[in-house]
Amino acid sequence: MGLADDGGLLVPESIPDVSAELKDWQGLSYAELALKVMGKFIDDIPTADLRRIITTSYASFTDPRVTPLVPLGDHQVLELFHGPTLAFKDIALQLLGNLFEYILQERGHSVNILGATSGDTGSAAIAGVRGKQNINIYIMFPEGRTSPLQELQMTSILDPNVHNIAIHGSFDDCQALMKGVFSDLPFKRQYGLAAVNSVNWTRVLAQVVYYFSAWYQAGCPAQFDVCVPTGNFGNIFAGYIARQMGLPIRRLILATNANDILCRFFNSGRYERRDVHFTHSPAMDIQISSNFERYLFYKLDGSAEQVKAFMSSFSTTGCAEIPVNDGIVDPAIVAGSASNEATLRMIRHVHDVFGYLADPHTAVGLAVMQAYADPQVPLICLATAHPAKFEDSIHEALPGVEVSHPTLEALRHLPTHKTLLAPDEATIKAFIEAGGKR
Repeated sequence: MGLADDGGLLVPESIPDVSAELKDWQGLSYAELALKVMGKFIDDIPTADLRRIITTSYASFTDPRVTPLVPLGDHQVLELFHGPTLAFKDIALQLLGNLFEYILQERGHSVNILGATSGDTGSAAIAGVRGKQNINIYIMFPEGRTSPLQELQMTSILDPNVHNIAIHGSFDDCQALMKGVFSDLPFKRQYGLAAVNSVNWTRVLAQVVYYFSAWYQAGCPAQFDVCVPTGNFGNIFAGYIARQMGLPIRRLILATNANDILCRFFNSGRYERRDVHFTHSPAMDIQISSNFERYLFYKLDGSAEQVKAFMSSFSTTGCAEIPVNDGIVDPAIVAGSASNEATLRMIRHVHDVFGYLADPHTAVGLAVMQAYADPQVPLICLATAHPAKFEDSIHEALPGVEVSHPTLEALRHLPTHKTLLAPDEATIKAFIEAGGKR
């Protein structure tokens, strides 16, 4: 259902401690590991059916490890871009599309999926549900603010159940529209609205798995650090849940670009909205991070009322704070940000020194993690997208270096379709009511 009916976000009733089972899970395939981890939270789908759904979801990934760990000098990179749209969102959205199909067939229902994307979620969600029965999908994205190839990955899909909506504005505008439409409960029920953004708990749950996979691939160290480039806080929140489950993550290193609201919070306790900056890492050009509310719930001792008060203050004033002890918000999370210039420098550095080509989001993580590297503790950086999705940034950083991928090259001359709409809630509702026709 995405957003709860009261406008908040769903969290599990409890987080299981699996530390005693970690040894038994060693050597499992990715799909088998996913069944173990997600099965701890899923009790309404028979195990045999869940196993089939998970196996099907990861069958299209081009690496048998699904999320392979590769060396990068003294550190390692977890590549999350071996799915059909070459971005980490595939890991959750291939699964979510199959789960939707299974549940809708079981219940005889249909849904209208409404999502907002700053780039990768849209194409991954569309790839997960295109052509599926009983599902229509409406994806909003900021016009001109995704990379050309990211837009092509969405708008070149012409299946009749796929509707791409270009919004005049920023990703935050798209996300606000989505939340506004979901908050109209009669409309939500009448049109069977469902979410694919990381407001959907299943998105986060699927992402928890690759933290476990990274640890096993790294040789099960006593503890390890993970650097996570993040904008909407879903990717790093999945790591937070994995840590709560007993995975020996010492620290999560939060990496942001110039849109550094999360970085500033974890360094001060002050959550303050500023203007959106458009950068080389567009999927992180976000000032209001959905999953941050979920983190607050745990930070504020499970008090929904305190979360509500915090978010109400933020909504009305653009700022909210929590008390900080000794200058540390959370010993489990440290944070830093990287400018556009630092991002391009890191792309050049890892290419020149290691022969590795990083997309600009991964480069933000690689730039930030340098300040927190500890030679005594293994450090892994999440690589969130294939560099070919951001060829303009790669060419700016490395003139003359060609970057491509056959999946993307095949899109260049395909017909496309999108609908340009104003950032207006009534307009979006009317578009859904009309079945995506104007």
